[in-house]
Amino acid sequence: MAIHPELHRLPDGPVLSPIYAYTTQETAGEVTLLHCHDAAQLFHVVRGSLAIDTERGTFFVPPERAVWMPPRFAHETRYLTQSEVRYLYISRSVAARLPQEPRILQMTALLRELILAYMTYPRAQTVSGPAARIGEVILDQLDLLPAQGLELPLPVEGRLRGVCEAIVQDPAKAPVLADAAAACALSVRSFERRIQAETGLSYRSWCRQAKLFRALELLASGDSVSDVAFRLGYEGPSAFVSTFRKAFGVTPGRYFDTVARS
Repeated sequence: MAIHPELHRLPDGPVLSPIYAYTTQETAGEVTLLHCHDAAQLFHVVRGSLAIDTERGTFFVPPERAVWMPPRFAHETRYLTQSEVRYLYISRSVAARLPQEPRILQMTALLRELILAYMTYPRAQTVSGPAARIGEVILDQLDLLPAQGLELPLPVEGRLRGVCEAIVQDPAKAPVLADAAAACALSVRSFERRIQAETGLSYRSWCRQAKLFRALELLASGDSVSDVAFRLGYEGPSAFVSTFRKAFGVTPGRYFDTVARS
């Protein structure tokens, strides 16, 4: 099935259908600065990888995953590699029945084919008829798919968030627990309790997740496993590979090939 040529550009005016589609290719390093849409947005990453930064944290989207972004949710998109992305924009009234928080979704073969079938129609033919019925099934699938754990949540409280944002910039220099607590003017026990409450993770687990997210970005950019292990402060490549395998189920060298075939 071939995507309709019209869908390679954004619509010039209002769209009557509650769902409209768009596909594009983005170059590595491209950044779409902080913005939001009145409509909800589904990013299906066909090839490549991207990271989406929000006030709640960062979402990493490798090949054959999708990210759901609710209406009016501010986000900044960073394309880590040359990427092919298919977008669905879903009106606020329709999106009200879908999750109201961003989430990463594992693409199923069914959802992939439904989106591709929907994109064979020009936008004028998606208001009713076969395309509209395909759109309804897509919405049902989006409501059923479980969220994937490819999120790095950020705390809201000012000093705690400041510590975490500094770690995101350079995970290899994450302060030890006592120093992180002192930077927030908290006891170690209070600090651990606060970060657990705000992120759902212990400080140690959060730092490990921050390192893994940076590792995914570096690997997506073509860095070798050895270089990534060195840059992120692991004891060596074997220690990095072991941690990566525990988190993602495969070695770093096979990760992107595996998700692209899923």
